[in-house]
Amino acid sequence: MSDVRGSDGSELRALMARVPSVERVLAAAEFAAVIAEHGRTQTLAALRATLDTWRSDAQAGRAAVDALSDAALAQAVNAALSARARSAVRSVFNLTGTVLHTNLGRALLPDEAVSAVAEVLTRPANLEFDLETGARGDRDDLINGLICELTGAEAATVVNNNAAAVLLTLSALASRKEVIVSRGELVEIGGAFRIPDIMSRAGARLREVGTTNRTHLKDYDEAISPKTALLMKVHCSNYAVTGFTKEVTLADLAPLAKARGLPIAVDLGSGTLVDLAQWGLPREATVRETVDAGADLVTFSGDKLLGGPQAGLIVGRRELIATIKKHPLKRALRVGKLTLAALEAVLRLYRAPENLRERLTTLRLLTRPADAMRLCAERVQPALQQWIGDAFIVSAEPMFSQIGSGALPVDVLPSYGVAVRLANGKRPGSQLNRVEKRLRELPRPVIGRIADGALRLDLRCLEEADETAFIAQLRGPGARGEAA
Repeated sequence: MSDVRGSDGSELRALMARVPSVERVLAAAEFAAVIAEHGRTQTLAALRATLDTWRSDAQAGRAAVDALSDAALAQAVNAALSARARSAVRSVFNLTGTVLHTNLGRALLPDEAVSAVAEVLTRPANLEFDLETGARGDRDDLINGLICELTGAEAATVVNNNAAAVLLTLSALASRKEVIVSRGELVEIGGAFRIPDIMSRAGARLREVGTTNRTHLKDYDEAISPKTALLMKVHCSNYAVTGFTKEVTLADLAPLAKARGLPIAVDLGSGTLVDLAQWGLPREATVRETVDAGADLVTFSGDKLLGGPQAGLIVGRRELIATIKKHPLKRALRVGKLTLAALEAVLRLYRAPENLRERLTTLRLLTRPADAMRLCAERVQPALQQWIGDAFIVSAEPMFSQIGSGALPVDVLPSYGVAVRLANGKRPGSQLNRVEKRLRELPRPVIGRIADGALRLDLRCLEEADETAFIAQLRGPGARGEAA
């Protein structure tokens, strides 16, 4: 460093005189590759900013003359521009143990969906064009038949998520009228999505019946009035009430609704099209079962148990769907060609349920064999131990995953992973937080979780290709000892 704090300022002036001309530096051979990669406009602005920073450092006595060489400036400018060019949306390793992690994008799309999206990204598509008649078409027609085939519903429409599906349904069918819901089903999910608030925004009036833990059929019957627009059941997707409880099932509620001339809407939340129990997963009512049990409308997500893109699906009686589609909010909440292409590709996989476990990414991760995860942990453990240093002990051990996104919240899945603890056996304090932060700072961030005095990396979602990339990143240039 140069000490430029002389009493007469002569040293500072001499140092400032060594700042090179911007145009001369840009013409240097070292900058040719930078300009080719980032363009002259950005490179010029970054070079000026770098030199301004150097001048500020010089005034504070922290400037190094070596930093003014063409090579040093090119390296600094390229680093700044590369960091600026990095996408804010980055791939990460999801080692949290939550397969459908809302904060990490929920369901991963299968190859078929990725190919379908790439196709419509680069070529015009018949989004709203009827190829048979040559007239304008309805974008819902692209997937309506397929959804109805898989759910047994008469009609369907798609919006951008399940919250939008509920909002649109209530706005179209219950504005300024009452909707009857059991008090035990007035859920709040992530992002402060509350059923009472959605009803209010939709212009509907909530009529609560029953108590938190017990609701009876007579509670619904006695609440019905000329102001009632529909009955609604909401899947308790992110909590469970146990003990002295009573719930009115859809099968019990449907005859009452039919007798009183009212539709029943069921918000399934996550929603699944197949019986998950056949693969050893917890039992969950399917959309078809819900329709068959008497639901007039069913809303559910596309990016949870379905394993597709973010979307909200509404299926049910033809005349009710037609009313919903005419509502002005439908256009505001509709999905684009990328979502429709991905959704159609995923739905087609359900036509061959015997192949679903291998081809649907979400189901493959949820049913991943325990031995595969254990062997993965045994391969990852030495690489992570070397990277993390001797201050910590890395061990391969059993863990528990969860499905996530409010799906089957009480149920957990036996899993395997690696756990990081202090080698001296003391309480970790902030040390594990620093390791966790260093993992997040890797080129492809690693997201784990700290619990029970250990940093836990659940390997359920680390399949073969990602495992190779994960270990290579830990063994990359300069990686050893970074986390110590």
